[in-house]
Amino acid sequence: MFNRLRRTLVARAPDLFRIPARLMPFALQQLVMERLLQRVFKEALADGDFEFLQDKWLKIEIRDLGLAWFISYQAHQLQIAPQAPRVDVTFAAALNDLVLIAGRKEDPDSLFFQRRLRIEGDTELGLELKNLLDGLDLDSLPGLVKLALADLATFVQDGLQPASAA
Repeated sequence: MFNRLRRTLVARAPDLFRIPARLMPFALQQLVMERLLQRVFKEALADGDFEFLQDKWLKIEIRDLGLAWFISYQAHQLQIAPQAPRVDVTFAAALNDLVLIAGRKEDPDSLFFQRRLRIEGDTELGLELKNLLDGLDLDSLPGLVKLALADLATFVQDGLQPASAA
């Protein structure tokens, strides 16, 4: 019974989040994302690991939610914008796939070759970004965030399993 409910929730998650996500004002999305990214990448930012993104624009798109953000590195900080003068590289995937990547339940390369993660544009820039994300130490996240992300990724992973495998 619980497995069936979990599969239903995972399958319907984009439908459940699409409207609230689109109704959230961009200023609030920007505030939350900038604070989260500054915290998650605190060490990488201090080490200058994002300098390759200086004056470049990354588009992150959650396809099934119809959401996109543009990210750049300016003045030693990650900046989130509703639009960009150009897009140098795009990372696009479905909500559940992004949760699996963030929670280290799926490898970005595997999803790329399965055409579930789309990386377009400057391939060198995309590879640098992917390598930086691969090297992110999840242990550097606050305990509650790390635990929540791990639990959510496991929930999604289990919810994507066929009925006989769950």
